[in-house]
Amino acid sequence: MKKLFSFMLPGLFLVVTGFTQASALPEKAQDKSAESKAVQTQVDQSAADRAAGQRKKIVEEAVAAIEQTQKALQALNEGKTDDALKALEATTGKLELILARDPKLALVPVSVDMVTYDLFASVDTVKASIKEARDLLDDGKVQEARSLMSNLASEVVISTTSIPLATYPDAIKAISPLLDKGETEKAKLALQAALNTLVVTTEVVPLPLLRSQHMLAAAEKLAEKKSRSDEDSKQLDQLLKAADEELKMAEVLGYGTRKDFEPLHKQIDEIKEKASGGKSGKGWFDKLKQQLSDLF
Repeated sequence: MKKLFSFMLPGLFLVVTGFTQASALPEKAQDKSAESKAVQTQVDQSAADRAAGQRKKIVEEAVAAIEQTQKALQALNEGKTDDALKALEATTGKLELILARDPKLALVPVSVDMVTYDLFASVDTVKASIKEARDLLDDGKVQEARSLMSNLASEVVISTTSIPLATYPDAIKAISPLLDKGETEKAKLALQAALNTLVVTTEVVPLPLLRSQHMLAAAEKLAEKKSRSDEDSKQLDQLLKAADEELKMAEVLGYGTRKDFEPLHKQIDEIKEKASGGKSGKGWFDKLKQQLSDLF
């Protein structure tokens, strides 16, 4: 079973391929619907915009503080204690500047990464894979089930690395006294320990929900169009069906419960009824958009 991970970083797009045991998931990727392909550019942009929003929170002084910490560690590894002390002093200065601006700040971002995991399979295929994983667990084959379940994701993960201001500044200040006493090895360990306290927070954006959101936006424009052509009405129906299918995928992948999704399916059915026979109108999607937005 081939497993694809799409890594999207600033200026970089990398696809990594790995292999797992045979399973209910198809050997070859199943095609996305035409509607899904049509909104993919907007989906990618929405995900990138979310990551960009997090990157705007990055504080230059915090980035510099981490760079100086790493510089201090490198200097110690090279036996350059004086250079290490200068780097530590610079680190402390940057951190004090951040705290002076906002003493209540708990976490200060230094980097943001975005990784995309997508699944090219139908809802029925995913359901079959989940059943297979349950059977494996029942048979005590935990690792095989784990490997299978690791494929079942369709999401963008935005990870933000931050300095914990409650502990990091004090940890850095405690290193210089160690160097003054000639305890270089302890200082190295303390520096590495400080770097290991960086906090990583993640935001998960389910791709089926994001796709559904953009499909519904396109459908809304058609639903508002007076005197729709037969082709327009056909496209509207296809978009609503595709959006509903994406919601089913989101549900089966566990990005919400059945209770969360039932009102959305109901709203789509109501919109289909309102739009039947070429009828048009505004405001039909308002409740649906709000319900979908509340999910993510």
